[in-house]
Amino acid sequence: MTEPLPAIVLIGHGMVGQRYLEALAERGATATHRITVLCEEPRPAYDRVHLTSYFSGSSPEELSLTPAGFMAEHGIELHLDDPAETVDREARTVTSRSGRVFPYDVLVLATGSYPFVPPVPGKDAPGCFVYRTIEDLLAIEAYARTLPRTPSGGTPSGAVVGGGLLGLEAAGALQGLGLTTRIVEFAPRLMPVQVDEGGGAALLRTIENMGLTVHTGVGTQAVLTGEDGSVTGMSLSDGSTVDTDLVVFSAGVRPRDQLARDCGLAVGERGGISVDARCRTSDPRVYAIGECAQAVDGRVYGLVAPGYEMAETAAEDLLGREREFTGADLSTKLKLLGVDVASFGDAHGAAEDSLDVVWSDSRSGIYKKLVISSEGVLLGGVLVGDADAYGLLRPLTGSIPPVAPEQLVLPAGLGPAAQLGPSALPDSAVICSCHNVTKKAITACATLPEVKKCTKAGTGCGSCLKVIGQLLPAAADPGLCGCFPYTRAELYEIVRTRRLSSYRELLDGHGRPEARGGEGCEVCKPAVGSIIASLAPAVGASGYVLDGEQAALQDTNDHFLANLQRNGSYSVVPRIPGGEITPDKLIVIGEVARDFGLYTKITGGQRIDLFGASVDQLPKIWARLVDAGFESGHAYGKALRTVKSCVGQTWCRYGVQDSVRMAIDLELRYRGLRAPHKLKSAVSGCARECAEAQSKDFGVIATANGWNLYVGGNGGATPRHADLLAQDLSDAELVRLIDRFLMFYIRTADRLERTSTWLERLEGGLDHLRDVVVHDSLGLCAELESLMAEHVAHYRDEWAETLQDPERLRRFVSFVNAPGAPDPTVRFVPERDQVKPDLAVLTIGGPVR
Repeated sequence: MTEPLPAIVLIGHGMVGQRYLEALAERGATATHRITVLCEEPRPAYDRVHLTSYFSGSSPEELSLTPAGFMAEHGIELHLDDPAETVDREARTVTSRSGRVFPYDVLVLATGSYPFVPPVPGKDAPGCFVYRTIEDLLAIEAYARTLPRTPSGGTPSGAVVGGGLLGLEAAGALQGLGLTTRIVEFAPRLMPVQVDEGGGAALLRTIENMGLTVHTGVGTQAVLTGEDGSVTGMSLSDGSTVDTDLVVFSAGVRPRDQLARDCGLAVGERGGISVDARCRTSDPRVYAIGECAQAVDGRVYGLVAPGYEMAETAAEDLLGREREFTGADLSTKLKLLGVDVASFGDAHGAAEDSLDVVWSDSRSGIYKKLVISSEGVLLGGVLVGDADAYGLLRPLTGSIPPVAPEQLVLPAGLGPAAQLGPSALPDSAVICSCHNVTKKAITACATLPEVKKCTKAGTGCGSCLKVIGQLLPAAADPGLCGCFPYTRAELYEIVRTRRLSSYRELLDGHGRPEARGGEGCEVCKPAVGSIIASLAPAVGASGYVLDGEQAALQDTNDHFLANLQRNGSYSVVPRIPGGEITPDKLIVIGEVARDFGLYTKITGGQRIDLFGASVDQLPKIWARLVDAGFESGHAYGKALRTVKSCVGQTWCRYGVQDSVRMAIDLELRYRGLRAPHKLKSAVSGCARECAEAQSKDFGVIATANGWNLYVGGNGGATPRHADLLAQDLSDAELVRLIDRFLMFYIRTADRLERTSTWLERLEGGLDHLRDVVVHDSLGLCAELESLMAEHVAHYRDEWAETLQDPERLRRFVSFVNAPGAPDPTVRFVPERDQVKPDLAVLTIGGPVR
């Protein structure tokens, strides 16, 4: 008779529990052991680090960390919504809430932590929540939807008790739900564990500028309730009261060690299951890993990286291999409310005789501090507002940096430039702290997908990805032009993170030394103008491309908000979303074309182009079109052109979805979006594909269950069929993925690079794109969606704005010294009852401007 396999029971299936299962699978232990997992939550392990991304569109399924088929492939028995109730160490059994009894040879406790709720009156009132699980988020969201607006139309309000990591995440979530939000923190500054006083001040200014109210140095005395018992406000320790409709407690966590206490395992004085260097408890058959465990150094680690390391240690020890966990790096890099915050090493300068090197710019919310020993050794640091250097600085902790410390904190353009890059790091430097991966292991790989597959580096919090990219084989000088040593994507990041709203600031601060103070060139000026326009709301710039300095950056077409034609005349292209137009609007277009003698052409993008307008006629033409309800079709810009559609299920007997409505919704959402190149789209109402969606930058095809999204297609000289990115999406899922796709393209593409070329150049291709925009592998999706939301919220029709400003209208003249005179070189001849350019004039030399 075959001996039964040794039984492992894992209690808890969070991030650390899943990592333990993966460690067993990687070592072949799933074939030699019978594994049972008891999970308290109704869903498998998911990404708590990016929990807040749920409020920016990520679904619970997208947050999942459990690959499809993983449990079945490795023979793991997973019991959801059935937590362990008791452990009988003598009988070596675990009894779950359902009453089932599971025998074990090895027991692993990965029970995590629970939110600490201060014992204040009213803490259990309706409207009070904690912020820890997806179920917590669903409850907060559902309650927020029930809150009425005030009689004056004001928004409901929410308050977060706690200004640490999770507190700021919770505040971002409440703000995302449309609540007026405040934060109450007992400590004198936000994030007191991670940042010092200066960093906290920079963070406070930035967060208050986002519209949040922050109370520091005060505690919550009581939650106030109304006649129905629900939350109406809070009283604070300074004697003040604040009105609020909802309270989220996020004042820290405590290790979940009650199960261990009940079965007699040793626990720490301040909580946490006591473990040795191999993560074994006082019972050698029982391990504890993650936030529920107190390590040999007496600490309970609340970060995912130490938890992963403990999971690896426990898996190795199970197989009789030597590995120890004696402590971990508490360095962190996060984006909270859109603000980069990082701390590493001795961030507070606790070491004797330590010295600080500080750069602080309160205008831009940037604060950088390095802690240096008297011998010049880098001990730690704090970065707020700009944490790009974190990936290089953290591995250098404990060594003397190869450049002067001040060069590591000063921004470009101030002082000598620091020549510090990944090459300065030793091979032993840990680049990915989540998975403890060294520089040597990364440089043994050739591509980012290979790094992720072989080492798991870059698959955790994502803070190491930039350094990993720099360590991989590099190309020649990628500079955009002779003015800048950076690619377009890098310039985009500089403009975004520095909140630069002018080309001059960018050139003088980040251009090549020989280009600073100059006028730039015809390559970089339009590219930078496009970047600033696409980021306009986020960086505080005007969204109008002809405002101030922006006007000087534009191409000829954008300069006059119209397409220049071969004879010096211009075309007028009003937007016709989805190709749908009323008879009245058709009549207006006909009358305008007739009255101004314009050539009319119905285009392949389902709109009507009017050709032959002179510069001075453009405002007159657009005045009539705007009065009729038309707006700019952006045929002149590197922007969205059209979203073509078939008639869909409304009229067609084969249609399965309303393609016209979807096309109109998409075109109105993305109108005016500036990009590295023009964007075209289409929506087909069924698989017959009458709108030719698969030849577009992003195309949508209806299915019986929703929509399929295709990306990266185009026609032209080198046509490319679009690739299927995702299937059977709901309306909301479709829009969310297109938002992410477009903003990721705008963020990373080169100058004048269509989505098709960009996708083929993108390292990892479609798989990497899917990882980023569908699975949020880089943790960027919330930011991408936020940028798109900013664009949608701040969209203004360029022609409508131009017509309202006499100063702006002054540019629309053929000759500056004779404003009313038409250009005599712009001539036409009749053809097929319309007009066409007079080619005889063109052969002489055409118009001169």
